[in-house]
Amino acid sequence: MPGSRFPRRTESGLADSIALMSELNLILLGPPGAGKGTQAERLQEDFPLAYIATGDMLRAAVAEGTELGRKAKEHMDRGDLVPDDVIIGVILDRVEGDDARDGFLLDGFPRTIGQAEALEAELRKLGRKLTAVLLIEAPDEEIIRRLSGRRVSKSGRVYHVDHDPPKHADRCDIDGSPLVQRKDDKPETIRKRLDVYHRQTAPLVAYYDERGLLRRFDGTRSPTEVHDHVRATIATLRLEDEL
Repeated sequence: MPGSRFPRRTESGLADSIALMSELNLILLGPPGAGKGTQAERLQEDFPLAYIATGDMLRAAVAEGTELGRKAKEHMDRGDLVPDDVIIGVILDRVEGDDARDGFLLDGFPRTIGQAEALEAELRKLGRKLTAVLLIEAPDEEIIRRLSGRRVSKSGRVYHVDHDPPKHADRCDIDGSPLVQRKDDKPETIRKRLDVYHRQTAPLVAYYDERGLLRRFDGTRSPTEVHDHVRATIATLRLEDEL
């Protein structure tokens, strides 16, 4: 696939260079609360990548009434998990879109080694392959502290008791409504989510490491520091690709 030219940006938003970049196919991996969402937003600003978040993508396919969306809805209406082949089918539809010509950023899939193997096989049929898997790591206790500190107002404004507290305790600065802790942000719920991650998804770390695709990032550092490290890593990958 031919390369494309696009600007790489500094934190100030100024273009620092124009680089010839080939196809860039990335997977974001890491536990919930490690900062994947923040880095996904920044990577989309840096590079023209199709952002493929499987949860959002499935809901969109269902809403649009596509054939794969109808299949997914049948399983969802029964309360069943959507089969891997249906999810991969939806992903491949996005991968073949014009906005994914220069690459994609996949978030939320794969979650198991079986899914990773199936995805790799289907991409190979399209003549595509992964460039790298970006693993953002953070210890469980740090994740529990981050997520359990979140508070939400009636209007959906999110605060954090440590990093972004309201001006008045337990009240929204905007509408004055009481702040609540969502069920998903309670420590016991977070621990269950982390347990699922460690049992089902963490084995992907060794899987992708063995294939030379894994790149590790310290999620306990500031979002800007993580972003700088990710960008430097991608630049190195591009140089290696040109050799």
